[in-house]
Amino acid sequence: MRSARPLRLRPINNLLVQSKPASSILLGVSTTPPFSQPLGISPAKPMSFLSNLFSSSSSSASKSSSSNNMSFPTQKSDDEWRAVLSPEQFRILRQKGTEAAGTGDYNKHYPNQGVYNCAGCSAPLYKAATKFDSGCGWPAYFDSIPGAVKRNEDTTMGMTRIEIVCANCGGHLGHVFKGEKFDTPTDERHCVNSVSLKFKGEDGKE
Repeated sequence: MRSARPLRLRPINNLLVQSKPASSILLGVSTTPPFSQPLGISPAKPMSFLSNLFSSSSSSASKSSSSNNMSFPTQKSDDEWRAVLSPEQFRILRQKGTEAAGTGDYNKHYPNQGVYNCAGCSAPLYKAATKFDSGCGWPAYFDSIPGAVKRNEDTTMGMTRIEIVCANCGGHLGHVFKGEKFDTPTDERHCVNSVSLKFKGEDGKE
């Protein structure tokens, strides 16, 4: 019986890794032991999809959108936004976060009249008459007040979507989807976070 070959270690960047003997590959199948990667280094774990979805839709979630709001009429620093927004409003409006489906105050809110304004700057965004029940878990509108919303391409989360933001302050509202065959005049669904909105009725009451 042949004696076992001694384990050979070679230094790479001050770490010891096992050298692969030539006989360790047979018919295209590697028999290298699982500890052949550098010792002390664990493979990276994939980020959870849900933690991505409900934390931020931007790869730079830790940064606010202050660097991207120069083209908007209303401008504030991060500290100024934090002073007037709740932590959840700041996370969604300024850091492009997303509230959990079915939890928003306006998800099942269907007034006959009134306007949904931006929770950050109070700019009018959507009329109550354009809201409809899409069953998606977030407030849905088939159109915005003309000029109230801007659209940007969003390539985060491994897909391409159209982000919608307040045209006055750049606050993140959600995303718009088209061609879903809803019985609406535009065949569009503006999927908006309730946290991004503040409703005001015709009588001025919220």
